[in-house]
Amino acid sequence: MSAVTAVVPESSATGPRFGWLSERGMGASILVAALSASFGVVLLAATDYSGRMLSQNPYIGDSGTLAVVVGILSVLLIGVAMYVAAIVTANTFSTIVAGRTRRIALLRLIGSSARAQRSEVARQGLVVGVIGAAAGVVVGLGVAASGIALAERFVASVEGFSLGQPLFLVPAFAVAITTWAAAWAGSRRVLTVTPLQAIGGSVERTHEDAAARPVRHITALVLVVLGVALLVGGVLVGLITPLGVIVAFFGGLASFTGIALAAVRVMPPLLRLVGRMFGRSAVARLAAENALRYPERSSRMAIGVVMGVTLVTMFAVALESVKRLLAAAAGGALDPQFALIMDGFATVMMVLVGVSAAIAAVGLVNLLTIGVVQRRRELGLLRAVGLSNAQVRRMILLEAVHITVTATATGLVLGVGYGWVAAQSLLGSVRMPPDFEQTAGLVAPAVPWIPVVVIAVAAALLTLIASAAPTRLATRVAPVEALAVD
Repeated sequence: MSAVTAVVPESSATGPRFGWLSERGMGASILVAALSASFGVVLLAATDYSGRMLSQNPYIGDSGTLAVVVGILSVLLIGVAMYVAAIVTANTFSTIVAGRTRRIALLRLIGSSARAQRSEVARQGLVVGVIGAAAGVVVGLGVAASGIALAERFVASVEGFSLGQPLFLVPAFAVAITTWAAAWAGSRRVLTVTPLQAIGGSVERTHEDAAARPVRHITALVLVVLGVALLVGGVLVGLITPLGVIVAFFGGLASFTGIALAAVRVMPPLLRLVGRMFGRSAVARLAAENALRYPERSSRMAIGVVMGVTLVTMFAVALESVKRLLAAAAGGALDPQFALIMDGFATVMMVLVGVSAAIAAVGLVNLLTIGVVQRRRELGLLRAVGLSNAQVRRMILLEAVHITVTATATGLVLGVGYGWVAAQSLLGSVRMPPDFEQTAGLVAPAVPWIPVVVIAVAAALLTLIASAAPTRLATRVAPVEALAVD
C-alpha cells in the first residue's frame, strides 16, 4: 500500500502495518466492542436457558405471552447495547480523525484522495471490531458457562441446552459490522480536510462551523419528530398487543439519534447555563467557554453520559411502572410474594443494563483523555501565560463536571419518558395476575427515587474517575515542550 493511500503508511519510518492500534482511543474502542459482544453472548445464553427452564414448568410452560415477552426483552437489550457501542465508537473515531487533521492534510497535499483516507479509517474500525468481537465471544462464553454451571447446581437442570450453538456467534458478527459502520460514520470529517490544513494541528469545528450545517440539523429534527410519533404509536399499539414495544423501540432509537445529532446545538447552551453555577473566576470561565468554543467535542462527551443515565433511568422507571401496572390490574395492591419476584427481576435487569452504561462510561473517559492529548499546545500556552498546574487541573475537572451535570439532568428527563413508554407499550394489553382477566390500561409514570439518587452519585464518581488520567496528562509536559507539539 503506497503512502498516498493510507492514513498510516507502512514503512520503516512509520512502524508496522497495525501500529495505529497503539494510538489513544483504539484500545478503548476494542474494549467497547468486546463488552458489547460478550454482553450479547451472555444475554442470548441466559435467555435460551431461562426459556427452556420455564418451558419445563407445568404451570407457565405453555404461556405463549411469556415466551414472547422474554424474547422481546432479549433482542431489545442486545439492540440497546449495540446502539450505545455504535454511538461511542463513532464519537471516538470522530475525535481521532480531528487529531489526525494535519497528517491527513499532508497526505492530501502529496496526492491522496479524501475517500482513500476515509476508507482506511473504516478498515481500521473493522479491524477494531473483529478483535473486540472475537475477545468478547471468548469472554462471554466463559461467563455463560460459569453461570449455567451455577444455575444447574442451585436452580434446575435444563435438557437440550448447549453453548455450542451457532446462535452465539451472531453478536460477534453484528458487533464487527456495527463497529465498521460506526467508524465509517465517525470518519465523515475526513472528507472536509483540505491540504492547506497541513500547516495546523488537530482541529475541531468551532461553534460557527458547527452551526452552519443545516442538513444535519434538519435531519435531527425529522428524526426527533418521527421518533416521538412512533413512541406515541407504540403506547397506543401496546393497549392492543405487547408488540407495541417494538414500535416504541424504533421510536426511541429514532428520537435519541435525532437528539444525538442535534447535541451540537442543544448541549452548548445547557453547558453555559450549568457553567454559571460554578462561579466567575478565570478558571471557571475558561472551563465554561471551552465547551462553547468547540461544541462538537463537548457534545460527543456529553451524549455518552446522557446515554448511560437515560438507559439506567429508563429501566428503573420501566420496572417501577410495571409494578404500578400490575397493582392497577390487581385492584390497587400487589401481592407481596409477586412483588418480591419483581424486585429480583428488577435487580437482574439493572445489572444487564449496567453493561450498556459501562460502555457509555468508557466512552466518556476515552474522549476526555484523547481531548486533553490533542490540546497539549493549548494547555501549554495557558501554563506559559501564568496558569498553575493546579489551575489547569481544576479547569479540566470543571469541564468534566459541567458535562456530567448537564448530561445527567438531560438523561434523567429522557429516561423517565422512555421508561414509561417501554412499560406501557409492553404490558398495557397483557392480562395481569392474580386472576389474569384484567388489563391495566394507561397508568402514570412511576419514578423510583432511590435509583435516581444512586444514578446522581454514580455520575459524580464517574466525573472524578474520568478526569483523573486527563488531569495528570495535562500537567505532565513542560509548557515549552507542549508548545512545540505539532
